[in-house]
Amino acid sequence: MTTTLITCPSCGTEFEPTDAIREEVQKELRQQMKDWQNKKEEDFKKKESAFQKQLSEKDNEYQKLLADEKKKMQSDLEQSIRKSLSADFENQLKILQQSVADNEEKLKEARKKELEFLQKEQNLNRKEAEMELAVQKKIIEEREKLSVEIRKIEAQKIEQMETDFRMRLAEKDKQLEDQKKLAEEMKRKAEQGSMQLQGEVQELLLENILQNTFPHDTILPVGKGVRGADCIQVVNNNFGNECGKIIYESKRTANFSNDWIDKLKADMRSQGADIAVIVTQTMPKDLDKFGEKDGVYICTFAEVSSLAAVLRTSILKIYTLSKSQENKGDKMTMLYDYLTGSEFNEQWKAIREGFLSMKMSIQKERDAMERLWAAREKQLSKVLINATKLKGSIEGIAGSDAVNLNLLDDDNDGLIE
Repeated sequence: MTTTLITCPSCGTEFEPTDAIREEVQKELRQQMKDWQNKKEEDFKKKESAFQKQLSEKDNEYQKLLADEKKKMQSDLEQSIRKSLSADFENQLKILQQSVADNEEKLKEARKKELEFLQKEQNLNRKEAEMELAVQKKIIEEREKLSVEIRKIEAQKIEQMETDFRMRLAEKDKQLEDQKKLAEEMKRKAEQGSMQLQGEVQELLLENILQNTFPHDTILPVGKGVRGADCIQVVNNNFGNECGKIIYESKRTANFSNDWIDKLKADMRSQGADIAVIVTQTMPKDLDKFGEKDGVYICTFAEVSSLAAVLRTSILKIYTLSKSQENKGDKMTMLYDYLTGSEFNEQWKAIREGFLSMKMSIQKERDAMERLWAAREKQLSKVLINATKLKGSIEGIAGSDAVNLNLLDDDNDGLIE
């Protein structure tokens, strides 16, 4: 690291700063700073004392001028008030005399008008009493007429209410009788439809299990009242292609009937399904667990998801095998012709040229960035070296704690050295 030389301000001699010299310089600088601060404090105290004295003198002069001006204004105000009160008193006396004369004249006029008003008021009171008497007579007559009409209306209302009550009572009796008949009919239908409802619940649950277990497949429920099985599972592969169909019939009865097998086989042919499955609560006598009988698979409700998975896998394998055998010789010939043809050759050349061009472009960008990074590292190193020199010079004069000249954080000070 390069050492900075210090020039003496007195003799101009340059010398290398050592620890002893640095401490001596720092000691002298601190003593000079202390003497300078003491001198400045003494000058400030003197100036402050002189300023306070001048301020006190100015305040005394201002108070004296204010007292004189206050006395003068008070004297002028007293004289003005005396003159104003004298003139106002004379004017008010004249106004009062004139006002008394006017008030006497107005009083006479007011007494005359009051007498006329009293006379008119007596006449109005007499007419009002006569009118009130006539109105009371009229009200009594109208009240008697109204009471007669009200009694007639009340009698009609009571009669109408009695009629309405008898009608509503008859309607309630009729409704009660109809409700009894309806309750009996609903009870009868409920007893008849309980077995059908249980079967429909099992059908819906079977559809939900198949849909949740095989989300890629299509589950087609057969509507109520439509001839056919309960639901059809259309098996789809991962590409969404239809590979086959499984038809299901759900039964929830106490006994197994062999007629179900023939009926489901007929439904399988009409729907174009590949496999038929009967999901039953009661197994046939010759089967204690799921199995195949007369071309139809039979299982319980607990076994249907496992059996459906096995049957679905077999359908997918058969579909894949059949598709792989279709036009096998023609496909091999077409693939060989394509790989040896000019179209494949030109496409591969285009891909290779694009790859090489991209690789060269990336290499050029990498070389350019490395050159740019190397130049910036040199610039940064130069800045750090100069900053270190400047920091050492200032710390040699003012101390290491006087000024913070770190370019980096405290944790990264090692980068400067």
